[in-house]
Amino acid sequence: MKGIVTSPHAVATRCGANLLAQGGNAIEAAIATVLSLCVTMPHFCGLGGDAFLLIGDAKGGVQAISGIGQAAAELGGYGSGAIPVRGPRSALTSAGAVDALHQAWLISRAERGGRRSWAELLAPAIALARDGFEITASERFWLDFRLRDAAELTGVFPAALHRGEVPPAGFIRPHNPLLTGTLETLAERGARDFYEGRLAARIAAGLREAGSPLGLADLGRTRARLEQPLAVRYRGGELLAHRPPTQGLTTLEIMGVLERFELAALPQGGADHYHLLVEAVKQAFIDRNRWLADPEHAEVPVAQLLSDSHLDRRAAAIRMDRALPWPQVHQHGDTVYVGAADAAGNSVSLLATIYYDWGSGVMAGDTGLLWHNRGAAFSPNPAHPNALAPGKRPFHTLNPGIYRRDGKVRLLYGTQGADGQPQTLAAVLTRLIDHRMDPPAALAAPRFLLGRTFSDSQDSLKLEEDVGPEVAAELRRRGHELALVGRRSPLMGQPGAIAIGEDGTLQGAHDPRSDGVAMTVAGC
Repeated sequence: MKGIVTSPHAVATRCGANLLAQGGNAIEAAIATVLSLCVTMPHFCGLGGDAFLLIGDAKGGVQAISGIGQAAAELGGYGSGAIPVRGPRSALTSAGAVDALHQAWLISRAERGGRRSWAELLAPAIALARDGFEITASERFWLDFRLRDAAELTGVFPAALHRGEVPPAGFIRPHNPLLTGTLETLAERGARDFYEGRLAARIAAGLREAGSPLGLADLGRTRARLEQPLAVRYRGGELLAHRPPTQGLTTLEIMGVLERFELAALPQGGADHYHLLVEAVKQAFIDRNRWLADPEHAEVPVAQLLSDSHLDRRAAAIRMDRALPWPQVHQHGDTVYVGAADAAGNSVSLLATIYYDWGSGVMAGDTGLLWHNRGAAFSPNPAHPNALAPGKRPFHTLNPGIYRRDGKVRLLYGTQGADGQPQTLAAVLTRLIDHRMDPPAALAAPRFLLGRTFSDSQDSLKLEEDVGPEVAAELRRRGHELALVGRRSPLMGQPGAIAIGEDGTLQGAHDPRSDGVAMTVAGC
């Protein structure tokens, strides 16, 4: 078997699988896949957003690329109040995705024998933007949901509609000449033209004209960080994630707490299993809400939060007979996960985002690029470590992961879902590792979402109804403010996972709640 790719869109996955079949490596396949997703899933990701990658090698080494745009250097008029979540004033951070993908391409060329040019990796996305593609059920769902907010999403509506209505199933999204031209410019002039060249000048002019505080100099200062990932021990191996300001730290803290319990002895999908996962999430979120911020601007006690003594205290605070009250509101956001692995031992775990569905809703001039609203994740409290400041990176929900055991990468995983990401990953990882489920089964099983949402402000815990009435009743008895939602609810995130066996076999899947698939490529 030569390789595998998984993503939330079948056409984009095929773009990556084709790269593998033509002799490309996992890094090249992942880049081609996510660039295609920036065309086919504009409500969840785009070049005007951020991206994160964990890149593994055959010896078990893992590099992290953190592509986070920073706040504008000039931030007049924001004050200490809440930051707008839509419109030009929410488009206040630069976009790190293009540079993150470019850094990954440079690693592929220099260290992994990659031979595909930058233009070749953009070619599938260019073809999709030029020739059109079938709209997804996911985009149709969110278009219908956001019709009431059309006045705030001027870069989306009415262009995304068909004859004034949500396009029907099977509708072919037509040629997008503006986005096609931008992608062709990136292919011809290179990735840094997005930040420092002619394309950058057009982007900056369009954003400024719309009312964003971002300028050309802000784009030019944007650089993805190459970092060593954080790690925490788990079941004889270690889980790896990005450093702050991402909530990779939060996912690792949740799993570090769960390491202190014998989950394999608890029935998978039973009340004890769900209760323990939810309570571990609460303990880690207490720390997340207090500390997570840009470590270049604020102190984030990473070593302390992942220390054995701190994880012991958090685990000891969990009561198996009683739920900790949880009044906090769930913050939503939309993202795409891409996983890829090849026979040479290269692997990629990648997330790209535009934050809220369609981000800020603002188009950057005539570029065809929707800009993200990640700046809305800054805290409105000026005393909080995550308070808005010039040049600062905001708290970021994205945290793709890798599980390494015996010096080898064994699992690639990640999910859409903002605040729900660590929760979804806790459910998926305990099923994959503790209960030894395969990726399709682990991704399909019922999940939960902690935090009050737009769908139900009265209950702090959402649980898919196929958990069964006995489990729901027992969780309510323990004090969980519980609401059941439909089976395979879109609220529960859209994870993907790839398992790499000791014999090199590859098995992957994408969440059945999404439009995605995993595709394997046989050896030549």
